[in-house]
Amino acid sequence: MSTADEQELSPAERYAAYRSHRDTPVLKDFRALYDFPLDDFQVRACGEIEAGRGVLVAAPTGSGKTIVGEFAVHLALATGRKAFYTTPIKALSNQKYNDLVDRYGPDEVGLLTGDNVVNGEAPIVVMTTEVLRNMLYAGSRTLLGLGFVIMDEVHYLADRSRGAVWEEVIIHLPESVSVISLSATVSNAEEFGEWLATVRGDTTTIVEERRPVPLYQHVMVGRRLLDLFASSDVDAASGFAKEGAPVNDELIKVARDDWASSRMRDRRSPRDRNRRATSKHAVGNGRRVWIPSRPDVIDRLDREGLLPAIVFIFSRVGCDAAVTQCLNAGVRLTSPEERDEIYAFVEESCRHLPSDDLHVLGYHDFLDGLTRGVAAHHAGMLPTFKECVEELFRRGLCKVVFATETLALGINMPARTVVIEKLDKWNGETHAAITPGEYTQLTGRAGRRGLDVEGHGVVLWQPGMNPREVAGLASTRTYPLRSSFRPSYNMAANLVHQFGRERSRELLEQSFAQFQADKAVVGLARQLRKAEDALDGYREAAHCHLGDFMEYADLRRRIGEAEKGASRARKADRREEAAESLRALKPGDVIEVPTGKFAGYAVVVDPGWSAEGPRPYVVTADRQARRLAMIDFPTPVVSLARLKIPKNFNGRNPQMRRDLASALRSRTHDLAPPPPGKAAPRRTDGPRTHVDEEIARLRAELKAHPCHGCPDREDHARWAERYFKLDRDTQTLKRRVEQRTNTVARLFDRVCDVLTALGYLEGDTITDEGRRLMRLYSEMDLLAAESIRHRLWDDLSPSELAAVLSVLVFEARRPDDASSPRLPGGAVRDVVGEMVKLWGSLDALERDHKLDFLRQPDLGFAWVAYRWSEGDDLDDVLMVSDLAAGDFVRWMKQLIDLAGQVADAAGDTPLRRTAREVVGRLRRGVVAYSSLAEEG
Repeated sequence: MSTADEQELSPAERYAAYRSHRDTPVLKDFRALYDFPLDDFQVRACGEIEAGRGVLVAAPTGSGKTIVGEFAVHLALATGRKAFYTTPIKALSNQKYNDLVDRYGPDEVGLLTGDNVVNGEAPIVVMTTEVLRNMLYAGSRTLLGLGFVIMDEVHYLADRSRGAVWEEVIIHLPESVSVISLSATVSNAEEFGEWLATVRGDTTTIVEERRPVPLYQHVMVGRRLLDLFASSDVDAASGFAKEGAPVNDELIKVARDDWASSRMRDRRSPRDRNRRATSKHAVGNGRRVWIPSRPDVIDRLDREGLLPAIVFIFSRVGCDAAVTQCLNAGVRLTSPEERDEIYAFVEESCRHLPSDDLHVLGYHDFLDGLTRGVAAHHAGMLPTFKECVEELFRRGLCKVVFATETLALGINMPARTVVIEKLDKWNGETHAAITPGEYTQLTGRAGRRGLDVEGHGVVLWQPGMNPREVAGLASTRTYPLRSSFRPSYNMAANLVHQFGRERSRELLEQSFAQFQADKAVVGLARQLRKAEDALDGYREAAHCHLGDFMEYADLRRRIGEAEKGASRARKADRREEAAESLRALKPGDVIEVPTGKFAGYAVVVDPGWSAEGPRPYVVTADRQARRLAMIDFPTPVVSLARLKIPKNFNGRNPQMRRDLASALRSRTHDLAPPPPGKAAPRRTDGPRTHVDEEIARLRAELKAHPCHGCPDREDHARWAERYFKLDRDTQTLKRRVEQRTNTVARLFDRVCDVLTALGYLEGDTITDEGRRLMRLYSEMDLLAAESIRHRLWDDLSPSELAAVLSVLVFEARRPDDASSPRLPGGAVRDVVGEMVKLWGSLDALERDHKLDFLRQPDLGFAWVAYRWSEGDDLDDVLMVSDLAAGDFVRWMKQLIDLAGQVADAAGDTPLRRTAREVVGRLRRGVVAYSSLAEEG
């Protein structure tokens, strides 16, 4: 039953449907697993699943969407079918695996994340979405008996780099599988649900806009915690601030005073500003509003009873620094009993880590922070450390976590309060303001269901802050879901192998990306129909009883365009004549510069021919030495006289300039401007003559037309002009419609053309080289396949292979991070050089086909990969790499994954054995012992 159908039911009918969902035996058993009643939206969604329909549930963070997915798992076990629970990142998969094992036991639950394979044939398997995509392409037997796929955080399909995987899975899953999609609140949930129904069949969209725990918004100004809105009332129906609620007047006054204070500071002399900043009346850094330190913020939250809290700092370094600042300030938020419990838990969780590595990993500072109740959480941390933080925070033992925004990606870490330090962050290219969607995602962590009566979002005051902009972020709760789908080389190879090229095109046209493009085309087509109707009206208004006035108007239009063309041609001819006259100049020629800043007499020192055109270097009568450009010569010039240029003349020498300018003034004292006839002669033949003849012919045809003598001619002409203008706009609309239609399929065609040019595809047939490509899922899939094909890696040792594979995996966080990478010598340097050349040729081929998939290889991890494979200690590797431990582990995991793919793609060759040895060498120490908290 769709949402629209439900709206047509009477209240009594809706209640009856609700009761029927409640009273099913499976749902009754499932409800007994929880010590709180399920919400209406959860009960409705569970009922739809039990009725055999797919569902899309879009609800705020923390509202309990995952309960719907858990019901699908429960139903699968109750009916003897399999359920796959998919997530976008490994950390979330690991967390959900642990949750389900706690409920159903380890025999019933498996885990597949690429790094970890645990009980893969269990009836319930938790996995990353990429793993499921690969299983679908491989036709894995694990898919037999699959009844449900839960796609948690499905809005991740908007992710630019990995979102396409979600759409691949949704399109390719067997029709017998029910898809349960769980999404954060998005403003176009109905559109997404409509697409799901198109590709998956009967699907119900359920949108829940209410937060289970009301959220209150504040701004911390100095030591004061002020409400963001004038009224602290929260809309009972949604749990958010009321739409359009006015901003707190006190915040407006703070902003006004802060602005006035900064203006006064700017007007004072530097000495006054310094004296003001150091006086006893000044407030922190000379600001009118005191900016609290991080320990001050924690202290205030603690005194207000607002802990536990997550403080979002959009910087890994900032998160670590915040913990250090708290430790230095003596912050202690735990009781002795809690400290003992924390200490025992961390020691047990980290006992598998090599003891020699604990110091370099910063273990003791990490443990000290946790026992005091504070910790950081970011991608640079060791996965085991992050797992400790997450678990202790869930238990309420860790009171404050300083985190980057990656924590908001679905990991279950609700807090009483969320603090946002700044409202802008580095997006990979520049510092940009966070979006309303990001703000909603971050503050959505505030308010623990069953523990808190209310949640709190706190923004720290910053100089120049506009409270109305903050209110706009807080009141805009939804954001549209936009597809990022595009077919990759690997995807194209797998699709053509399974379905052939034509059927693959049809499948790709079912993507959400094409669905959204087609929906946009509907609006454009509506505009197009209106425009075509208006064109008919304009044509009717221009009707003339003497003849076809549109034909007459077209003659007028053609004459106008021909005259404009002739005018442009004359200007072009004039420019060419001027350029030719400049090309004829020689050193010592005296000319008159027609216009510009240096107009007047000048002597040519250097004619200055170049690829960009003539750039004569001259000295003017007023002693200026300048290189002029074509813009200074709208008309041709001729040499009026000659002057001797001194040998070794230097225009930078003032005396030489004065002497030459004096000679110029003497030589031109009695010189008159050149007569018109002395300019370069104009051409009177060629294309311009032909254009003039065409204009004369059209004018004669115009005068002979019956409508030329119509007394209402100009009135008709006005309507005809409107017609032609709208017709031009209509043609533009038509082109836009054509460009949006079949966009994904056209992109797929270009990808296939590249694969055909390289010999990976022959019509509908995948070649042996193409079969290798099918096994390479890296973003650099084609470069990896080409490297195997050209046998670049055949003679490498395992450590050398690890180094060269790393350039296909690693990407520096900022472009300048890898400005001068260190490379192992010998074969590695040569092979990487060949790979870069190979990338250059592929990049050129992509440009020819209007594609841009492959980035330039990044050499910044090659030395680290080589040394780790050679057995170096973690301390030594991290010291030379300047990498955080978590980053090191993550890149190593991805390198291991690619090495495994290369082994699969290499066939029965020595390269397969070398690649497998790479996997064995890299999987040691902290890489091998990174626990189930590994992040994707």
